Amino acid sequence: MSERLYLSPPHMDGDEIESIREAFDSNWITSLGPALEGFERDIEDRLGCRHALALSSGTAALHLALHHLGVGPGSTVLCSSLTFIASASPIVQLGASPVFIDSESSSWNMDPDLLAAELEESARKGQRPAAVVVADIFGQCADYGRIERICRIHEVPLLTDAAEALGARCRDQPAGTFGLCGILSFNGNKIVTTSGGGMLISDDGELINHARHLATQARDPAPHYQHTEVGYNYRLSNLLAAMGRAQLGHLDDRVMRRRGVFDRYQAGLGSLPGIGFMPEPEWSFSNRWLTCVTVDEGMFGADREVIRNSLEARNAEARPIWKPLHMQPVFEECRVVGGAMAEKLFRDGLCLPSGSSMTPAQQAQVIEIVRNCAGSDV
Repeated sequence: MSERLYLSPPHMDGDEIESIREAFDSNWITSLGPALEGFERDIEDRLGCRHALALSSGTAALHLALHHLGVGPGSTVLCSSLTFIASASPIVQLGASPVFIDSESSSWNMDPDLLAAELEESARKGQRPAAVVVADIFGQCADYGRIERICRIHEVPLLTDAAEALGARCRDQPAGTFGLCGILSFNGNKIVTTSGGGMLISDDGELINHARHLATQARDPAPHYQHTEVGYNYRLSNLLAAMGRAQLGHLDDRVMRRRGVFDRYQAGLGSLPGIGFMPEPEWSFSNRWLTCVTVDEGMFGADREVIRNSLEARNAEARPIWKPLHMQPVFEECRVVGGAMAEKLFRDGLCLPSGSSMTPAQQAQVIEIVRNCAGSDV
């Protein structure tokens, strides 16, 4: 590769600059303005939710939602294990204890059977968790047809971390619109980016209103600065929201491009012994944010690290699948329900370069490098 091929770089079309310029010329620069309000309306219209709140990150959105629910010291929150740490860090930051739930094989997301078993056991002990946080990894929704029903039976709020899944669907319902609320991310590597930012979405107006209050330093309605609770500085800027509005207009194109990337990888690598791909259940439509493969070392003749290092030697970025949170040193004292499936996916899994701006020629080079690793022992 003559230029570095990144895992998921931002994909700019140029109209972002014009949108930012309009916001700049309006002199609405910070955390208020028409672009910010417009971005929230755009997300509401796109996803069919009643309320959206633009924030500085998806992590901030999850933090505010958990805060609204009263999560704190003594609380327990059930959380996906196979995900990025941001799905769990707000739980700990609020003083609560996460319990990690393993993945299932059909979507790689939280296992509904293990979730049901844990909630039933918690009910027997009279120790109902404060919330369940389910992460939709690599652009694919969890099985919300089952998970929503399980959480409803046990009267536990469901929060969906759809940071990686904007544009995905579960049974024709958009990612992020399940449970009490959803969390979106517009980080630089996401399918829609504001360089950094996130969104909290919900049909619950009380939740969004409280989160909006908390996100703006919890300032009370008074002519002077008055505060009856401690808040945060979590709002997205109007300039970045302008960028997000332009990016959101290309979402369908970005999803289809990434699904095309997946299809080309599958065509080029799917016949190799020991190479598997992240499955897409019949009830799922994935945005294929990242194309993820599994490598059976015995069948392929090399492990995933041989492939990763070979790609790195050719200036192409690839990364292992998420290291499960129950394996992270920072969470070593936390309990896990199951764990073997997430551990196996981490051991064998690899994320390939998947950007929507990647050319077929660049992808052909990646495919050639992977194919040349078969049987390699270096």
